[in-house]
Amino acid sequence: MQNPVSDGLYEVPIAVPQLEPIPPRVPGRLVKIGERTLSTRFTLAPLAGYTNLPFRLVMRRLGGLGMATTDLISARALIQGGGKTLELAETCPEDEPLAMQIFGSEPDVMVHAAKWCQDHGAHIVDINMGCPVNKVTKGGGGSAMMCQPTNTVGLVEKVVGAVSIPVTVKMRLGWDDTELTAPFFSREFEKVGVAAITIHGRTREQGFRGGVNEEGIRRVVEAVEKIPVFGNGDVRTIQDAARMFKDTGCAGIAIGRGGLMHPWIFKRLSLWDETGDPGPHPTYRERLEFMDSHFQSMLSLRTERSACINFRKVATWYCKVLRPGKKIQQELVMIQSAEHFANMVGRIAEILSQREEKGEWHPAEHEIRLPEGPIAHW
Repeated sequence: MQNPVSDGLYEVPIAVPQLEPIPPRVPGRLVKIGERTLSTRFTLAPLAGYTNLPFRLVMRRLGGLGMATTDLISARALIQGGGKTLELAETCPEDEPLAMQIFGSEPDVMVHAAKWCQDHGAHIVDINMGCPVNKVTKGGGGSAMMCQPTNTVGLVEKVVGAVSIPVTVKMRLGWDDTELTAPFFSREFEKVGVAAITIHGRTREQGFRGGVNEEGIRRVVEAVEKIPVFGNGDVRTIQDAARMFKDTGCAGIAIGRGGLMHPWIFKRLSLWDETGDPGPHPTYRERLEFMDSHFQSMLSLRTERSACINFRKVATWYCKVLRPGKKIQQELVMIQSAEHFANMVGRIAEILSQREEKGEWHPAEHEIRLPEGPIAHW
């Protein structure tokens, strides 16, 4: 069944989904990273261009988020003090617990950057070994670190020894299907003091294509003795999370793209994990209020011009969730001022009030276009 919704010029068909039954909760305990016990088993994974401070803050206010991670940060750019890079590492007391994720291939530079993170509000330093893009791997960072086992383990050991806060690693299964080295690295990292592993269930060769190899994640879980392993990749629903827990035995789940389209996923997963009932889906009105909160968070931390420019990058994402029609989307991607934004919110609210649906959650029809690699600004 489809219900047409008009925004004045466009008819927007909205398919009423056939929602899957909620699976029973999968037993497990809260995750401990070093001496810190996370409040839930679900964390916000880093996504270049999205997981900045304004977004992390509004996500935390919804509830259910055990930990958040910064955008991917170049270790060299960080210690050089570039303004855009420092903005990626920006934090505040409300932004807790926070992992700052750094990448690089030079031990001294990575050590220096880890110390900087420790001194500037990080509760955890996360080393990236998963980014597949050429901009990172051509310098020996990201997934390329998985091709240099001796050098990589030595680098990680130096970082662990340089800071007093926990050090974690996020990586892929390997460079390609012939080199699934993640279990080996996980064992070696545990030996040198790494406090947790997040494993994305794809190889570098896959990029974001194809399905997640949950058996590969399980092999990483089985390779370590005590440290927690977070499964990562393609978790967008309660059903996905239940399957990840059952099929891999992971201690926790790191969610990236699933949190962009559905920010409430952390709250719902947390409730499901505690009680078996994730509670109701957010209404369209609540989704609109979240969009407004996101912009206000940008506005409180940036100039008005910067907030508008930054919001343009996520406007299409919100339109895919709210579905207000092309006319609204065309204006949102060119938002000019806070006053202009407030006017747009009012117009979207009028469109939403006309809908016959009673606030059920409808998944977005398309993937969010992600930046192609780590960047120092939007």
